[in-house]
Formats: sequence, structure tokens, C-alpha cells
Amino acid sequence: MGESIAVILGSAFGAPPAGFARRVVATPHGDAEIWESPDRPGAYALFRHGMPHRWLPNQIPYRAHAAALQALDVGALVVTSSVGVLNPAVPLLEPLLVGDLVWLDNRLPDGSACTMWPEPAPGQGHLVVESGLFAPALAAQIRTLAASRGLPLARDPVTFWYAPGPRTKTAAENRVLAGLGLDVNSMTLAPEVVLANELGIPCAGLVVGHKPSGPGMGEAGVRQSLDDAREAARRLVLAFLAEGAAVPFPNHVYRYG
Repeated sequence: MGESIAVILGSAFGAPPAGFARRVVATPHGDAEIWESPDRPGAYALFRHGMPHRWLPNQIPYRAHAAALQALDVGALVVTSSVGVLNPAVPLLEPLLVGDLVWLDNRLPDGSACTMWPEPAPGQGHLVVESGLFAPALAAQIRTLAASRGLPLARDPVTFWYAPGPRTKTAAENRVLAGLGLDVNSMTLAPEVVLANELGIPCAGLVVGHKPSGPGMGEAGVRQSLDDAREAARRLVLAFLAEGAAVPFPNHVYRYG
């Protein structure tokens, strides 16, 4: 079991936490940029869109990021996202844990299968989802952290839909997704969670609904909502980087031979 911890941060987080040091990790899938805590060696932040923000959701080097987290011996990964809300019962601007996700074709934006093994390779296998893509022990740890620090965290987990983008969804698409009982959606998170699970890294999904899914806020409104989402999640992310711990991996990869 890995001993390091990490968070993946998205568009709402525009800069590394104060004092974090940049590291470049070479992987077979390309270099990845990671930021390490000055107070806790082995606690990392990864900015999925690059720092500064330069990659659209379809341009993110997902395999390089996952391989870097494995190289750093990460044993607990919190994947964050600012999400659109499909279910009006889900609160806005309150951190939410993801309980499950729906992603039927399991393909990255370039059309290839979302796997660390796009070609035959040693160690390849089938990811067998036994306890869910989101590790129950890590979700419980985040709930305990929130309670101990008096931080907001919604009681009920949400079901996440992956919408790869980079365009937003149509009104008709939003109606269909809501009608299927899906709660929230964004253009990221799912590939990171699947790839990390293939590498044996336990994951939690921590999201904030920054707006109802669909148009109507305008560019300035979206920017403000992302700022508000960052503030809603920031203290809980920092608490995890300060006190989070590795957990057992709840699934397994079935390998032949």
C-alpha cells in the first residue's frame, strides 16, 4: 500500500497552495508536474489543466498524471471537480462526496480506451470493481476530517455523469441525464478515477456544485461560481493534505497467467 497522499485540482483552483514546491515526474506517458507540500513531504497537489491553466478537458495527459501518482507511491487520492448540478435537490456550493459514476463507453477524449494498457504490456489486466471506484475507507476519512474541523460536507453522496467536453451539454441532454437519476456532471474526474484504480490507488471524489447544469449564468457568472466553489472546498482539501492517510485498495486487477 502506498504511503503518500494526493489531490487532483481543477479549474476552480488557479494557483498552488502557499509554499508548495514544483516537481516534474518522468513517466512512460510523458512528464507530469506535481506540487509537494512544504509542511508534509509526500503530500501532493496535481493541477489537471496544468499550471498555469493550459489544457482543455480533452487535452489533459491523463495517463501521464496517473503514472506520476503511482511513481510517487500515492495510497490515497482525492479527485476534485466543480460540477454542474442535474438534480435540484443537490445543494449548490457545498462539498459533496461522489458515491458512484456512470460512464458507459469508458473512452478517453482521443477515442482510445481509458486504460493504462492501450497496447499489450506486462502487468495488464481487468479492473474488477468490487467495492466501487470510490474507496469507502477514504470517503469515511474525509467525513471524519470535515466533522472534526467543523467544515461543511453534504450528508448524501451523489452519482456523477462524465461529460467529456470540451463543449457543454444541450438542454435536451441535460433533461435526459436528469431523467436517468444522475445528480451531477463535469468534463473531468472519471478518467482520473478509473486510471488510478487500475494502478491500485484508492480514490475519493470530492465535488462542489457551482451551478445548475445548463446555460444562463454568462461568462462572468461562471467565473464567479468557480471562485465560490473553490472557497467551498479549499479548507477541506487543505485538511486532507495536512492529515489525510493512505487506505487499503478496495478492488483488484485480474491478470491472466
